[in-house]
Amino acid sequence: MRVRKIARNLLILILLATNVGCDQISKCIVRQTIEYNHSTMIIGSFVTITKVENTGAFLGLGDQLPRIIYKILMIILPLIVLGYALYYLLTSNSLSKLLIVGICLVIGGGLGNVYDRIIYGSVTDFLHFDFVLFQTGIVNMADISNYDGILYSYI
Repeated sequence: MRVRKIARNLLILILLATNVGCDQISKCIVRQTIEYNHSTMIIGSFVTITKVENTGAFLGLGDQLPRIIYKILMIILPLIVLGYALYYLLTSNSLSKLLIVGICLVIGGGLGNVYDRIIYGSVTDFLHFDFVLFQTGIVNMADISNYDGILYSYI
C-alpha cells in the first residue's frame, strides 16, 4: 500500500512538472520568436498568436494595484492556495483519477503564472481564440490548463 501511495504521488508530481514545463517552454518560445502585439494567424482567424505581457490577473485585472498589494494578491496568496491544494492532493486517498488530473492542471497552471510574476514581473500571454459567437482574451497555456482543470474537476 505504501509503494502504491508513493507511486501515485510521484505520478502527480510528474504531471505537475510536465504541465508547468509545457507552459514555460511555450512562453519561452513566444518570448524569443514573436514581436510584441504582432498577430500571426495559426488556424485561420480562429486561433491567432499575439504576444502581450500581462502585469495583472485575468484580462489585466489588478495591474494598477500598489506593488505590496499586488505581491500579496498575485504571488503570496496564490502560492498559499496552490500549496494547500498540492498538500490536499498528495494526502487525500479518496479522489477520483479525473479529479486528480483536474486539480493537477489547476495547480500547474497557477504555478506557471505565479512563476512568471516572480521572475519576469508579468505573465506572457499569446493565444487568442475566436469562436465566432464569442472570443477569448489573450491567454497562455497555464490559463488553458486552469480552464481544463476546472472542467475535469466538475465532470
